[in-house]
Amino acid sequence: MVKVLFVCMGNICRSPTAHGVFENLVKINGLEGAIEIDSAGTHAYHIGEPPDKRARATALNRGVDLSSQRARRVQVSDFECYDYVVAMDHDNLSNLIEICPTAMKGKITLFLSYSSHFDVDEVPDPYYGGPTGFEKVLDMVESASEGLLAHIKQQHFK
Repeated sequence: MVKVLFVCMGNICRSPTAHGVFENLVKINGLEGAIEIDSAGTHAYHIGEPPDKRARATALNRGVDLSSQRARRVQVSDFECYDYVVAMDHDNLSNLIEICPTAMKGKITLFLSYSSHFDVDEVPDPYYGGPTGFEKVLDMVESASEGLLAHIKQQHFK
């Protein structure tokens, strides 16, 4: 079993979107029994809350249902449990590196490093913007999800 954890700040916009999109992609590829997916935030602002309604609506328009997810905070034990700890941006990457045991820092990556379709390396936080921000995030997440799944298949399912 390969385990993937997506991480943003509050776990209500970007990381749950990535969680849902990647989960869908894994199912489409028939790997739902081989890859486990979760998401979390580096901050405790929204623990127990569902994803932002704009994130849910945007994802649902593309066939991805985020309604069953609830926000949680990253725990140090996550670094032992997950093979990939995938940050949405440099701030969250730094926060993860700060709390990660030294021997496990190699598990932490930036999500957009798995996509070759964008000139930036961070998924922007759409929380304070309008609907186009959520659409852009979804475009980035879909692209990076395809790249991450290709990477996992190559590394773990040859």
